Amino acid sequence: MTARKISCKLFSGNPFLIHSFSWRFNLTKDGYDIQDALKKWFADADKVVVAGIGNLIRRDDFVGVKIVQDLEGKVSDKVNLLECEAVPESFMQEIVDLKPSHVLLIDAAILGLKPGEARLVFPEQVTTFPAITTHVLPLRIFCEYIAKMTKAKIALLLIEPESTEFGEGLTPIMQAAAEKITKILLKCLPLIHN
Repeated sequence: MTARKISCKLFSGNPFLIHSFSWRFNLTKDGYDIQDALKKWFADADKVVVAGIGNLIRRDDFVGVKIVQDLEGKVSDKVNLLECEAVPESFMQEIVDLKPSHVLLIDAAILGLKPGEARLVFPEQVTTFPAITTHVLPLRIFCEYIAKMTKAKIALLLIEPESTEFGEGLTPIMQAAAEKITKILLKCLPLIHN
């Protein structure tokens, strides 16, 4: 079996939400090492789902899907890649059926960081945050359901967009961030042995 690819937003636009989210989780602290955070999180992984979330026609919002596309054919068969696009809730049963030990959701999110910066955020951090989202089903509720049904560890790899205006293609800053995150994931995911 080879890595599977199946064709799968967080917060947007409201400055109050941006400030509130960043303050609540101290996401803007200096010296954050995303590679270290991912290595630690994947340390005991057995079977992983990496789900890319985003909208093709909203510029940098597409980053999650782009990263999953760039991982295609380069990861272990213990890693299932899902292109959820703007409807991750449509893949809930698929994820449950895969019985993963870890689920990583990759999405663009306005966090109050510099464009292209990324943070690993956990569902328990999002649980107390209001269920405001651009998705039909808020990611907070999505994470709660997946955790309950699979007992998997769940994390959101969130990347600050430069632009979510209508248009295709990532901005140069986000393209560089996507390439960097893809390389980091390729270093971390081989730790999952067949």
